[in-house]
Amino acid sequence: MANFVVVVVILLIVGAAIVYIVKEKKKGNQCIGCPAAATCPSAHAGKCSGGCQSNTKE
Repeated sequence: MANFVVVVVILLIVGAAIVYIVKEKKKGNQCIGCPAAATCPSAHAGKCSGGCQSNTKE
């Protein structure tokens, strides 16, 4: 029974992550993990290289 609960919890976590990724892709975010993804010029150009994160730390 404990194994079943663990499997269900893992499936819920993976399912929630997939739903989140799909929603963000529909919004047009290229860099989902980037905190400045919505305002990053390189993300809008399709160049998700992490350059936005170094610009936002200043």
